[in-house]
Amino acid sequence: MDVVILVVALLFVAFVALGVFVSVKAVRAAKRGVDRTISQARRTVEDTTLRARSIGQTGAAGELAQLRLRLRTSMRATQDALQAGAAEDASLAESVQLFQRLSAHGLELDDELRQLERDPDRTRVVERLQDVRERTERITHAADSLRWAARDRAQKFAEDDLSSLSAQIDMEAGALRHWSSAEGRPEGQPEREPTVWPEPEGSGAGAAGAEHAGPAGGDQGRPEAIEPPDPRRQQTYPWQKAPGKTRPETTT
Repeated sequence: MDVVILVVALLFVAFVALGVFVSVKAVRAAKRGVDRTISQARRTVEDTTLRARSIGQTGAAGELAQLRLRLRTSMRATQDALQAGAAEDASLAESVQLFQRLSAHGLELDDELRQLERDPDRTRVVERLQDVRERTERITHAADSLRWAARDRAQKFAEDDLSSLSAQIDMEAGALRHWSSAEGRPEGQPEREPTVWPEPEGSGAGAAGAEHAGPAGGDQGRPEAIEPPDPRRQQTYPWQKAPGKTRPETTT
């Protein structure tokens, strides 16, 4: 009895621990989903605000907004392209690492541009414009180079695979269309022998064919025509009783 109680207690504790573990995993997954949704919403709002500022504002403020928008768009597009390509091409792992190092410089520049937007000293902002413009150009150029190199690599592999597949399909199609027209049958298929119907033993047609078969080579091997049976000559088979020869009944 004590053993049964102990086993039940252990099972209860195991189920409780499993429930707690599953609950914690579900809460963490939900939290990551919420954080991801919030980050995407915040990013969308910031991009919309930057577009509005780059169009509606002039001078240093408008140029800063354009630089931030260009930087964020280029970095995000490169990140998506590398992540999608790395899942299928392991050779892009080094490119992903290089982009992570580049992202650190991009985040630093984006933070500096944000601070310049809020800086009330317009003179100081104008002085810093040339420096941040060059840094933005260098970072976006590097990101664009990685992105287009990854896309060109994926496109090259797709073209090579398509060319190889097309060549294999052409070879298979040619093999399917290859047959022997001289013999009138697919190549490799044995020639069929002419069908000869068997004739009953002692039939008139077979005897006639044996009598008329001469030494001429042109008529040898050619089946004789099947003639209809003569009603006057009734064929008798071994298992049939001869007509008119019924066994007399015996009397005792």
